[in-house]
Amino acid sequence: MEEKLDARPHKLELLNREKGSVTGIQDVVSFDENQMILDTNMGLLTVRGKALHVSRLTLEKGEVDIEGEFESFSYSCNESHRKSQESFFGRLFR
Repeated sequence: MEEKLDARPHKLELLNREKGSVTGIQDVVSFDENQMILDTNMGLLTVRGKALHVSRLTLEKGEVDIEGEFESFSYSCNESHRKSQESFFGRLFR
């Protein structure tokens, strides 16, 4: 199943810094009104802004639509997140 997610193209579209659409999403790591962290097939995508909210989320298709006042988008390697996530669950089930 993960191979299908990796085959999907990753695309980021932004309209007037108020509406955004992202494809190639594998998971939503965290979300609040000022920051959203998305696990994409191109790495972790951190979206920062004000009054952010999700208008549509379809993980089966790997798509999310976000509205709000966008301030920044940044990518980072998602391997460190996956390692820390594994260690978190490892500690949880000890």
